[in-house]
Amino acid sequence: MKSTPDLSDEFPEALALQPILTNYGGKLSFWGSIETLQCPDDNSLIKEQLNTEGNGKVLIVDAGGVNTVALLGDLIAEAGEKNNWSGIVINGYIRDVDIIRTLDIGVQALGTYPVKSNKRGLGKLGIAISFGGLTFKPGQYVYADNNGLLLSEIELNSP
Repeated sequence: MKSTPDLSDEFPEALALQPILTNYGGKLSFWGSIETLQCPDDNSLIKEQLNTEGNGKVLIVDAGGVNTVALLGDLIAEAGEKNNWSGIVINGYIRDVDIIRTLDIGVQALGTYPVKSNKRGLGKLGIAISFGGLTFKPGQYVYADNNGLLLSEIELNSP
């Protein structure tokens, strides 16, 4: 994939996320069409989604910045890797980062927190979610690396 700075230069219509996320996955550059999920403190639907075939998609999760639980750990990230998800972007926190760094999946999040989340099956899938100055909708494309994250309405040329 071209770097996000190169993509931004070539496609100025692509929008950049505010610099709020850190790269934690073993795949430092990732891209794909997106699926969206809103779930503040419950990772049940994240687990459910990442246990389905990802076809190279990126799961965008809005946890509302909740910092009292981690929404992603090593087992759920491993399921995403196994099921061909390109990456996971979380406006929230993760744990088990030493293991997640070894996986072939992109992971960006606000930070780390050791406490697991609740499991109540709560959340909304496939809705418009907003954080970091952008609104994400299913079917858009994201491109992410150590420089940041770009959002595009269309797939950008040969990343």
